[in-house]
Amino acid sequence: MVQRGYHRPRPPSPHAIKLNLILIFAFFFLVFIFYTRQWHLLDDQRKQQPFSDEHSQTDRMPDAELWDAPPSYGLRSCVKPTSRYKAATGWDHYMTVRSNGGLNQMRTGIADMVAVARIMNATLVIPQLDKRSFWHDSSTFSDIFDELHFIETLQEDVKIVKELPQELANVPRARKHFTSWASTSYYEDMTQLWKEYQVIHVAKSDSRLANNDLPLDIQRLRCRALYHALRFSPPIESFGKKLVERLRARGGKYIALHLRYEKDMLSFTGCSYGLTDEESEELRIMRENTNHWKVKKINSTEQRLGGFCPLTPKEIGIFLQALGYPPSSLIYIAAGEIYGGSTHLLELTSRFPNIVFKETLATQEELRAFTNHASQTAALDYVISVESDVFVPSYSGNMARAVEGQRRFLGHRKTITPDRKGLVEVFDMLENGQQTEGSSLSDIIQTMHKNRKGAPRRRRGPLPETKGRARLRTEESFYENPYPECICASKKYLG
Repeated sequence: MVQRGYHRPRPPSPHAIKLNLILIFAFFFLVFIFYTRQWHLLDDQRKQQPFSDEHSQTDRMPDAELWDAPPSYGLRSCVKPTSRYKAATGWDHYMTVRSNGGLNQMRTGIADMVAVARIMNATLVIPQLDKRSFWHDSSTFSDIFDELHFIETLQEDVKIVKELPQELANVPRARKHFTSWASTSYYEDMTQLWKEYQVIHVAKSDSRLANNDLPLDIQRLRCRALYHALRFSPPIESFGKKLVERLRARGGKYIALHLRYEKDMLSFTGCSYGLTDEESEELRIMRENTNHWKVKKINSTEQRLGGFCPLTPKEIGIFLQALGYPPSSLIYIAAGEIYGGSTHLLELTSRFPNIVFKETLATQEELRAFTNHASQTAALDYVISVESDVFVPSYSGNMARAVEGQRRFLGHRKTITPDRKGLVEVFDMLENGQQTEGSSLSDIIQTMHKNRKGAPRRRRGPLPETKGRARLRTEESFYENPYPECICASKKYLG
């Protein structure tokens, strides 16, 4: 019996069912097309960005990983003489010195000369600074260094005077070009010169002492001379610290980047990668006309592949981003004029716009006293670099080695030394399209530099394949890493 008021619904026709299915399919197809286009758009944006948002290490990289110094394992600086060390006495033999090279070559050379004077029982006359180097700086010792502090700090080690006694001004001198990387026995033999001369003049001061196998007290004297006695003059020291304070006020933490992309360095090394033909020719002519640069013909490609070229501004930008530093990072450029100016620098500032120079930290009036005194402005860069949270040199020159050594001495402050040879291979893969920027590149570069952040390690000896005196040239510089002689373990870590 059919219930009154109830009507059985009419089943949909096959045509209606077919139409509904087509509409549903069309709807999902449109949704699929929309999201596919959005995905491709985001993918294209990621490819255009130097450092992908999706794969960025920056957001996930802890600040401590980026900025903190590596563990020092209780190591500290130690420069006190041993119990066998005797105080300096009055010596009537004198040593005059002409320090050669730029600021840091002169600094380490002067520290060597302090040790040589000690070995040879000589009174050291305040060295004359190089006025014939590339910058033709007329600064005297007291313009750059605190002369009185230098003399007084080393008074127990070596007798130092400002000038030769008047009665010795015109006496014959033994003019010596001491051999490079010499041992203490070499200088002990040189004391035979005192039988004929009362004054020895040293023509060059750089690399006069070996890096290794010297008595502990001589090594520690070198550290006392460089890190304690050879303090910059009060105007430089004061102004350098003022610039550090201004950097701190801007961003708290900062990277000091020694961007050795300067005309003299590119010309000297013969590195022309990324330069125009006109720029390359200009550098070649400069190298040809600089008499004391012995090598004139250099294969730029071989230099770069061997890791002997400074990293370019673009390469440094890629490098820092791959390490995880965000674009907002404050970077101080510790260098002279960048070759090519803003044209080449733009390849770095496009990635890291928060870049400053001395000229943007200080007024023209403040910098006027340093004009035409490249060694003094280099001293400012040195102070700012030593005090930075992170130091990154684009090339392992004299300043890079000296800053790294002092940062190790002061507690192994973070210093990231790029593996230039390894990086060239990576950069070439980027250039050829075999590698893209993003998490993959970051993993490669971060792994490559895991153990290149300034953590404690013993000084490296000579390369294994070298023989004879040539091996001494391949040793790591004492002033680049004064461990173990001038860096010791704290008592609580000795058990």
